Amino acid sequence: MKKLLVLLFATVLVLSACSSKSDNGGNKGGNAADTSKITVWAWDPNFNIKALNLAKEDYAAKDSKLTVDIIENAQNDIVQKLNTGMSSGTTKGLPNIVLIEDYRAQSFLQAYPDMFYDLSSYFKAEDFADYKLGPTSVDGKHYGLPFDSGAAGVFVRTDYLKEAGYTLADMQDITWEQYIEIGKKVKEKTGKNWISLDPTDLSLIRMMTQSTGAWYLKEDGKTANIADNAAMKEAFEVYQKIMQANIVKPHADWSQLVANFNSGDVASYPTGNWFMPSIAAEASQSGKWGVAPLPKLSKTPNSVHAASIGGSSFYVLNVPGKEKAAEFLGATFGSDSDLYQKLITEVGAIGTYKPAAAGEAYKQPNEFFGGQKVVEDFAKWTAEVPKVNFGMHTYAIEDILVVEMQNFLNGKKLDQVLKDAQSQADAQIK
Repeated sequence: MKKLLVLLFATVLVLSACSSKSDNGGNKGGNAADTSKITVWAWDPNFNIKALNLAKEDYAAKDSKLTVDIIENAQNDIVQKLNTGMSSGTTKGLPNIVLIEDYRAQSFLQAYPDMFYDLSSYFKAEDFADYKLGPTSVDGKHYGLPFDSGAAGVFVRTDYLKEAGYTLADMQDITWEQYIEIGKKVKEKTGKNWISLDPTDLSLIRMMTQSTGAWYLKEDGKTANIADNAAMKEAFEVYQKIMQANIVKPHADWSQLVANFNSGDVASYPTGNWFMPSIAAEASQSGKWGVAPLPKLSKTPNSVHAASIGGSSFYVLNVPGKEKAAEFLGATFGSDSDLYQKLITEVGAIGTYKPAAAGEAYKQPNEFFGGQKVVEDFAKWTAEVPKVNFGMHTYAIEDILVVEMQNFLNGKKLDQVLKDAQSQADAQIK
């Protein structure tokens, strides 16, 4: 009888453990009330960490008993720690909430599907910019709560434009070819380069390609889309024209990039709205900057004046405390318009929560940018960004494209460049 009781007790323990591990929750029940502390991992103390601390302060008024422990990690360290922990099949040491860049999200969600908690019932997906819902979802379930907008525009020195005979109005509804022609005139009249580029960074290619609703991968997010990708082909051609126009000042890292603008050596930069604080860091240039919509491709159909570069979202891991973590996100970044006003005024972070755009912070003129309502403009462009599936292999394919771009600039035929890149990608991402 003793042996039988021991066996029955052991069986109950095993079944209980299996049930706990496999529960990915779709409800708000479970052990939510048993958890008094959650842990969050994110990077960038002046942006993401600061935003989380504001959310933590706001949530304290709703639930003063919950302790939110926010831990800063470098983004690469987060990626490595997640892969190490999840590939080993253990969640020990992992946080309740983690920030993941949108380009990387699908590689985690599809490789470790049981590790993420379904957040669909904790926020209204339709309240967020449509383009953010692709990378954060799988099979109609929302595992990521969208955070910041990577919506892009062209930061431009309006005083240099004026010297060349242009105004910010001339930067509206233009093609990339027109952007280059304006840059050549600015260089001629001012001696300043028009754009700063890092030859190992293909952000321009990403933006141009996404502006048409296309990406490095096909809609399945797994199959490389290079050789027959009309948008990518035109983007390569435009990139070559920019390089050949003698309007580029190169940079090798972030500090050099920012220095090129803060020093006044470069007149424009197409990139994400998150670049605003770096531009505004040079107070002596206040009133000399404006922001224009992104140029569009002239030959590829469906290209619009909007794309995203960067951006990230919050994910809840399938560990004890997941319900409390989900409730925290839902009540803050998932629904609190007042919080998003603080993110604008105190962090400079533009979210993708659409109702927040009606708030006063979004409508304020920005003195540094000549009184332009830049936040309102970026919020408008956020809603226009085409939705694409970044898939699982964005960075792997970009490593291939970086090399082939240099081959192209050195004389290799473009069709062969794209064909070879397709072959390499097909072999690598099987």
